[in-house]
Amino acid sequence: MAGELMRLLWGPHPQPRRGPKPALSLDGIARAGVAVADAEGLPALSMQRVAERLGKTKMSLYRYVPGRAELVALMVEAAITAPAEPPAGDWRARLTVWSHALAEVLARHPWLLEAMVGPRLMGPNELAWMERALTALDGTGLTGAERLDAVALLAGHVRGIAVQARAAGAEGPEAQIVAALGEVLREHGDGYPSVLSAMASAAEPHARDQALAFGLERILDGLEALIARRAG
Repeated sequence: MAGELMRLLWGPHPQPRRGPKPALSLDGIARAGVAVADAEGLPALSMQRVAERLGKTKMSLYRYVPGRAELVALMVEAAITAPAEPPAGDWRARLTVWSHALAEVLARHPWLLEAMVGPRLMGPNELAWMERALTALDGTGLTGAERLDAVALLAGHVRGIAVQARAAGAEGPEAQIVAALGEVLREHGDGYPSVLSAMASAAEPHARDQALAFGLERILDGLEALIARRAG
């Protein structure tokens, strides 16, 4: 099965030399799966639901994709697409753009938070995202292992904020926390003055939902300090 997934993600994809044109394509099937997951969530995804969306039978899909796990892998590739070309600027500017772009992808397709977990085979688009981030750190003096750890740290922060945002919905994670603790603090705030003060500050309009940018800046500050020490 691993070999089949490798072929599906990386090719080659054999084309029939004669006979009628195939009724379906891997890209079309993947995009239909993305539409189902976007609308209903990953738990609702099934070969049957995708077949219905395509107006085909479930058995016809199995001629192209052997099962749900392989379908999800193809959907990840279709959803994240290839990363944009890196912007001009230093490593810090490039990683900032990369992190915000990843956050936007996760916001468009929240089910990716479930699909992109654990050890698994990455496709060309997903691996290209890693390549972009690692390349941004070329020439910084960090080792390959350190650059991998830096990228994992950035991706983990983006993912953590996306998980909070998904749970909070339209309100945003910080607003939801303030709302959830509001009644408790009204009754017991005297015993938690630091929490009360911080929550009051977080409730101000200009301070709402800055967790992504704040954490990103602190991670990059730490990397900058490490790079400066290496240069010295």
